[in-house]
Amino acid sequence: MWWTNCMGHLRTNLRNDGVHARSDQLRVTTEQSMFQLLPKSAARVCLSNIVSRSSNPRSLTAPTVFLPTSVAQVIRTMSAVTTHSSLRPVTTENAPAAIGPYSQAIKAGDLVFVSGCIPLVPSTMQIIAGGIVEQTTQALANLKAVLEASGSDVGRVVKTTVFLKNMNDFAAVNEIYAGFFGDHKPARSAVEVARLPKDVLFEIECIASLKN
Repeated sequence: MWWTNCMGHLRTNLRNDGVHARSDQLRVTTEQSMFQLLPKSAARVCLSNIVSRSSNPRSLTAPTVFLPTSVAQVIRTMSAVTTHSSLRPVTTENAPAAIGPYSQAIKAGDLVFVSGCIPLVPSTMQIIAGGIVEQTTQALANLKAVLEASGSDVGRVVKTTVFLKNMNDFAAVNEIYAGFFGDHKPARSAVEVARLPKDVLFEIECIASLKN
């Protein structure tokens, strides 16, 4: 396992078997007890054991890290990844722009995979004011916009996954959800999670058909 190899090299300081990472490529997040290697490829290698074993984590600023050659090869491979020609990203201004390294949706064959939609207002990129009712309604509107931009629609949704901050909101969410889908009842999973992006109360993702 590369992580075991990585930590073994770090503990024994086998520099001859590693690839040197300059200290200016590193930053320390002591609050989360981890180091993150940030080369140009944007690959990240967390070195939590270094901080957790240290008596004074905040003193470990700009450390020198030596990665096994196998890890360096993985990072180089990651930086060379491009989207396969069989996949078609979906982009629309009618839904919130992606706020990370992902697409609003990806079309693959006769299916479209829609990323998690949260209650951001597309024009402002701010969370809609209100509680679970307003947030659920906005997130579903965002989902609909992405589906339509992909060439699909709500009636062709095959499966949804609903993420709730609090399962006590399920009844309110279910009422809005049922009104949104009408007579169509796609397969669904609904789970309570510890936290959602931007601390929202509701998120939904889906898989839909592109067949006419």
